[in-house]
Amino acid sequence: MIATIGFYVFAVILLASAVMVVSARNPVHSVLFLILAFFNAAALFLIAGAEFLAMILVIVYVGAVAVLFLFVVMMLDVNFAELREGLQRYAPIGLAIGLVLLAELAFVLGAWRFHPEAAGLRLSPTPANLSNTAALGDILYTKYVFLFQAAGLILLVAMIGAIVLTLRDRREARRQNIARQTARRPADTLAMVQVTIGAGIAETGILEPLSQAEPEEEQEHASAHAPSHASSHGAEGH
Repeated sequence: MIATIGFYVFAVILLASAVMVVSARNPVHSVLFLILAFFNAAALFLIAGAEFLAMILVIVYVGAVAVLFLFVVMMLDVNFAELREGLQRYAPIGLAIGLVLLAELAFVLGAWRFHPEAAGLRLSPTPANLSNTAALGDILYTKYVFLFQAAGLILLVAMIGAIVLTLRDRREARRQNIARQTARRPADTLAMVQVTIGAGIAETGILEPLSQAEPEEEQEHASAHAPSHASSHGAEGH
């Protein structure tokens, strides 16, 4: 009885959240409703006895995908008013595509037939000494291990492709020169001075650069060495 009531409660909230995902005017609210829908779907999985799928739905989709969508929507400065300007112009095309998809769904549902042995398969006994998660892992990593690896390879290629397509080479970005950093000596960037009591900065020459010519590629980074140079002299003065 409690499981039945919980099923209807979570199902109603899930349907309402799904409707709000596509109908909310604020994209941030849409992502938040999507997270709520994921949590209710995970609760339905728990009621059905699929605790592994419930935890995966919470950890992967809520913890990674939905939160990533939220941060992307919040960080991107998208002018949604400008995006909606062409809504009326492209409304007939969208309506035609929607009707085609509706006809396809009606055709699929109309031709749907259950296998005579489907009901018996749903009631098939589970392994005696294995939990639901262990049984699922046994099948996934033995019988379907090559398909599982192929899915991981496809995701890896998609990730590399996304990085390559979005990577921009900015000329103002600073790059490390590992060989020059490891070959640098303390005398190249530090100078030991004696600061007398009451002497000013101009008298000691702390702010003057060292009399060492820097390569052309390092001249643009000279400002980065100035704070460490000044702090070194300040520490010596104290």
